[in-house]
Amino acid sequence: MRRRSLLAALPAAAVLPPLSALAQGFPSRPLRLIVTWPPGGTTDILARQLQPQLMAKFGQPVVVENRGGASGAIGTVELARTPPDGHSFGMVTSTVISAALLGRQGYDPVRDLTPILNLARVANILAVNKALPVRTVPELIAYAKARPGQLSFGSPGIGSAVHISGEMFKLAAGVDMVHVPYRGGGPALADLVSGHIQLMFGNASSTLPFVRDGSLRAVAVTSAHRAPYLPEVPTIAEAALPGFAIDEWYAVLGPAGMAEEPVNRINQVFQEIITEPAERARLLEMGAEVVGGSAAEFRAFYLAELEKIGVVVRTAKITME
Repeated sequence: MRRRSLLAALPAAAVLPPLSALAQGFPSRPLRLIVTWPPGGTTDILARQLQPQLMAKFGQPVVVENRGGASGAIGTVELARTPPDGHSFGMVTSTVISAALLGRQGYDPVRDLTPILNLARVANILAVNKALPVRTVPELIAYAKARPGQLSFGSPGIGSAVHISGEMFKLAAGVDMVHVPYRGGGPALADLVSGHIQLMFGNASSTLPFVRDGSLRAVAVTSAHRAPYLPEVPTIAEAALPGFAIDEWYAVLGPAGMAEEPVNRINQVFQEIITEPAERARLLEMGAEVVGGSAAEFRAFYLAELEKIGVVVRTAKITME
């Protein structure tokens, strides 16, 4: 829907900002939420799920604009070029870091962006084809070490959080497995179910349905703690590799140079929405756990993730080739 049509369709109450917003001076006009992934994916679904509540709390229209492509880099470049007045912000995934480290950018992940809020984290599920004779992480490590280069793991593409999880596992476990990149998570999961690849560190939101219906076997989760939606499945850290932890995360970023007022206001509004019990439950059903916190806390986390993922990229010698 074009922006003009969307604005015309909104009730007057949604267009006029409340007195509290006017007093703060922000926002003073419609807001633009840039989604750095195409329509239909988890990031897009999350953005559109939050859109009505964002409009109600900001007292302004919020236009969701998909700018997908190049693992989120196209939308991130667009976001980095917007005026830093707070009226444009973006919803990204953790791939915003790995894409930049691999040269898929046109933006600097630190210099060109402002961290605002870590919305939610999604553990990756170490899932295997049912024919693979392993049920635990130690069994998988032993099986892979006995067959160097014979096991293959899929991902939605080079540099994705799923790919980085697999490379982290290879380094930590000392195993040789072949990475098979696909054009999206759907085709990778289809090949995993059919047995063309043997395992995958799949995003919980997309992998969980296959685990629940018995098409795939969940061996472990990549997060630092067990996932509430798979409480019987151990973490990789507790099963075999202490200290192993990586999540895919969904966050709100703005362009560089944003003032404190809009940063804090955007952080506050998103946080009020995602911490509501109904929204928290909806996110959990998608396989996502609410994170929240201040912009300063997210910035510290963001920089730590940049260092951690950078070590994996350099050590594993990941390139776009």
